[in-house]
Amino acid sequence: MSPLFRDDAPVATYLAFLRAINLGARRKFPKDAIRAAVESAGGTGVQTYINTGNVLLTSELGSCAEVGQALEAAFLADRGFEVPTIVFEPDELVAVAEHADRLWTELGEPAAHYITLLKAPAPREAVEALRDRSAAGEQLVVSGRAAHLVLQHGYHESKLAGSATMNKLGVGTARNVNVVRTLAERWCR
Repeated sequence: MSPLFRDDAPVATYLAFLRAINLGARRKFPKDAIRAAVESAGGTGVQTYINTGNVLLTSELGSCAEVGQALEAAFLADRGFEVPTIVFEPDELVAVAEHADRLWTELGEPAAHYITLLKAPAPREAVEALRDRSAAGEQLVVSGRAAHLVLQHGYHESKLAGSATMNKLGVGTARNVNVVRTLAERWCR
């Protein structure tokens, strides 16, 4: 029996976001290989979107954490390196996209907007410390397992955008707001 299958559980839909793949020659993980690894772990209905590690699947495991652990084990077995995997339920991703829309209404359309999807809610102390580091033209808004970095200037001008800084929020992976909106529309509604 595969890790993503249980006889006694209903099938549920999940969205998995892979961190730190296809960054240089040593961490290659093409979409077809991702699909095969997810299927080898028992995932069904597998789809991918662009080559940055966005995966739709169904599974009979009962939680995002269980699905993430099963996928991480499959990815390690397939690739030989760890692939942190953040898993959301469709309603969670829709809520993240809707929050982004509300931020644009409140703050105006930014020059850039990135959303870090987190494995677990960020520690309050880390959120407060990052807010203290923000500068004019950038705002960090953390809600649940999503950290919105809203920039009125370019990404490279941000004091918060560096991965070492954002890593203080916990294990996560960043996506452009347009990717999150597209996936929420395409896979969740």
